[in-house]
Amino acid sequence: MTNLDIVKSTYEGKTSAENGQNLQRFITDETLWTEAAGFPYAGTYKGFADIEKNVFARLRSEWTNYNFKVEDYVASGNKVIAYGTYSGTYNATGQAFSARVAHLWLLEDGKIKSFEQFVDSKTVLDAM
Repeated sequence: MTNLDIVKSTYEGKTSAENGQNLQRFITDETLWTEAAGFPYAGTYKGFADIEKNVFARLRSEWTNYNFKVEDYVASGNKVIAYGTYSGTYNATGQAFSARVAHLWLLEDGKIKSFEQFVDSKTVLDAM
């Protein structure tokens, strides 16, 4: 698989469970995952268990229909950028949002070395 194929597999599976399995398959204990400053889950997490606990578990429990619709990808060497739009409804307020976003992935030897999120956090926070 190319680096682009790996990243696509984490977004374009038949189900979100498949996307999660593909993500876990390519993450190592050393993978760094950075959620943008100002985003509700801001911080850098290391390894799948830390990422799952601090990001994905919260997205599943706090939001309805939280989604990232990928518009396109840009790939060059060990870097892949996916960009598009987040959307969802925050359970506690019932407020929906839409926010532009880009994800920068760095890969090495067929594994995800790091992930960094760039997002318009204000629209997310307004929904919360």
